[in-house]
Amino acid sequence: MAWFLLFLAGLFEIGWAVGLKYTDGFTRPTPTVLTIISMIMSVVLLGLAVKTLPMGTAYAVWTGIGTVGTVLLGIVLLGDPANLVRVFCIGLIIAGIAGLKLAA
Repeated sequence: MAWFLLFLAGLFEIGWAVGLKYTDGFTRPTPTVLTIISMIMSVVLLGLAVKTLPMGTAYAVWTGIGTVGTVLLGIVLLGDPANLVRVFCIGLIIAGIAGLKLAA
């Protein structure tokens, strides 16, 4: 269950990171409220997950999920560059997340 909560926390991490772009400097009310809710949910779920998972592993997986998801959505939604080096680095992050999961 802790890994599922951590995964959900990572999804909310992606939501608030991408949501920041849509808040337009916190001047747009709906995206701002949704982003703040995502921030709170992300941290709360991380807090629940670390009750049973090692803190370092949970934090690294949480930020890894957030990083990979944010980069991918940046490419898909915002036109961020998708070159070979970026894709390779995303693969390294995914490999690190998988390694930490297997080692926990």
